[in-house]
Amino acid sequence: MTDRAVAVVRAGALTTVQDLGRTGYAHLGVPRSGALDPGAVRLLNRLVGNVAGSEGAAVLETTVDGCALRPRCAVTVAVGGAPCPVRVDGRPAAWGTAVRVPAGSLLEVGAAVRGLRSYVAFGGGIAVEPVLGSRSTDLLSGLGPAPLAEDAVLPLGADTAVRTPVDAPPWPGPPEELVLRVRLGPRDDWFTTDALRTLATRAYRVSSASNRIGLRLEGPALDRARPGELASEGMVLGAVQVPPDGCPVVFLADHPTTGGYPVVGVVREADLGAVAQAVPGTPVRFVPVR
Repeated sequence: MTDRAVAVVRAGALTTVQDLGRTGYAHLGVPRSGALDPGAVRLLNRLVGNVAGSEGAAVLETTVDGCALRPRCAVTVAVGGAPCPVRVDGRPAAWGTAVRVPAGSLLEVGAAVRGLRSYVAFGGGIAVEPVLGSRSTDLLSGLGPAPLAEDAVLPLGADTAVRTPVDAPPWPGPPEELVLRVRLGPRDDWFTTDALRTLATRAYRVSSASNRIGLRLEGPALDRARPGELASEGMVLGAVQVPPDGCPVVFLADHPTTGGYPVVGVVREADLGAVAQAVPGTPVRFVPVR
């Protein structure tokens, strides 16, 4: 085993390897997957020196309670996404900037103080074997590396040692309210006029049943204008599918590529990064756009 690796001491509730995802395989039933907050991944990779086409290098995505790691080599690390405490050998370390971690030291990424998902980038990136061009863990299909487990060892790529100055990283705080711009269709005609008005004017809340597959919402049901079900059809990232209970589900990175419930609209991809940090109970509003 190469010395350029990191050992898992504490895996956390759900920590996965993620990059910017695998594209071009939806026709084979393979979703994009990838980090729920790609903006955080790009920025963290810049901070640790993964530049010149490497801003999509694989990182770790933690959920709620962080993780603990022991690098086998000296490595530059940056932790971002959800704000959280960071410690190296028990001493406080900086969040949101590059930190040099000596070989054999214990890097502790603590529980999220606000938001849900923190990201850990390493100089050289996580170098697990790619599957269909991506190193991302896909929880729906099972492609990519398994979620982290204690005593696992993850290889690291070569550290370029190139640091990109970032004077003031634009870290957005976890949202007090999610505002999601949505383009109606292709099945908005399956819903009543009152239902479309409800979608545009009423507030929903993030359900605790949400995950990397979909953002499940609680709130007023959307009534259908017609009975029956659709034949399965293609689904895209950001699709707002409405199951029989009438409560919308926004499809995220690990979403299925087909589905039979009508899609009332599609959320703009630029708005989905904030969803990564929306804790249960966060208010959600949809804003129809053309």
